[in-house]
Amino acid sequence: MHFGAIARVPGDPILGLMEAYAKDSNPNKFDLGVGVFKDAQGLTPIPAAVKQAEQRLLASQASKSYVGGHGDAAFQRLISELVMGGESSLIAAQRVGATQTPGGTGALRLAAEFIEQCLPGRGIWLSDPTWPIHETIFASAGLKVNHYPYVGADNRLNVAGMLAALEAAPLGDVVLLHACCHNPTGFDLAQADWLAVLEVVRRRELLPLIDFAYQGFGDGLEEDAWAVRLFAEQLPELLVTSSCSKNFGLYRERTGALLVCAQDAQKLLDVRSQLALLARNLWSTPPDHGAAVVAEILGDAALKRLWVEEVEAMRQRIAELRVGLVAALAPHGLSERFAHIAAQRGMFSYTGLSPEQVKQLREQHSVYMVGTGRANVAGADAARLALLAAAIADVC
Repeated sequence: MHFGAIARVPGDPILGLMEAYAKDSNPNKFDLGVGVFKDAQGLTPIPAAVKQAEQRLLASQASKSYVGGHGDAAFQRLISELVMGGESSLIAAQRVGATQTPGGTGALRLAAEFIEQCLPGRGIWLSDPTWPIHETIFASAGLKVNHYPYVGADNRLNVAGMLAALEAAPLGDVVLLHACCHNPTGFDLAQADWLAVLEVVRRRELLPLIDFAYQGFGDGLEEDAWAVRLFAEQLPELLVTSSCSKNFGLYRERTGALLVCAQDAQKLLDVRSQLALLARNLWSTPPDHGAAVVAEILGDAALKRLWVEEVEAMRQRIAELRVGLVAALAPHGLSERFAHIAAQRGMFSYTGLSPEQVKQLREQHSVYMVGTGRANVAGADAARLALLAAAIADVC
């Protein structure tokens, strides 16, 4: 027998929450676990701009042949402009290029392989905490994974600890930064903090890898790109992973990109040749449909306007849910304790609830969230915030 010694491993805890939630018969249950946007009806909608783009593609596409190793050319150009800005001097100087990937996760894996094979000996520094998949992706690629403090046991942002850890990092190591809407905490760096991080990165000659999975969900499409564009302008080299899952609602289409900023156009070609080779051995060529949808939207003025409006509506909904939940906790005397929820950005919140309180919420009130207390605020609905607040108060 070949498989006799193979052991069963635990399933992904978030996917496990999805299954438990689906089996729960309580009509007042809350799914605050899985990281997807939900509307007022509890559905993860397909944006109207995406629907229109898909209809156009259905009528106009003449082939399903492979796209190139770097993906759809129009998508590469337009996603670079979305991330870097249409007037980016790096784009004009041909110093930035995008490689299409299967989702933002694929972009992270491609970055991990690039670092391991083309920058041997470099360790990578992740925030503590960070998205759990960050840990496994880079470890699986063979990189030495280190951590810098970010949010501590007091559920507060620890910028001083972060800077001190990066100051002590070996010269030339890679540091992964969250552009906005930090996953899982929701705590983002202020602009002054970013400037301080930039100075440490420059002094220690660190290579930044900025994970940009939630553009438009923090303070706006342009505002959320501020740190990425700052680092791109101030440093000769930069890696950025971009995801279209959230802001385009293309979760299952697995659409993303790895953007590389190099010191000049010739060096960019060198790097991209390596990325194409690595991608060939990972997935050969990327899936086309999601990228074609994104290119259709960003390349058409009317569709792009519609999409921008839809992203802003999603952002506003999340922000209003945050403020609304804190207000709903006020009658229970908990608004001050949970005030940070309104100040955080994006879909996720480190609530400060303990694993035992999370367990009680699930077992006694059918409120599902990750054991660390991370909640997907976008999974709530405004009409039932009082019910959710009462459940939280019951376990506090």
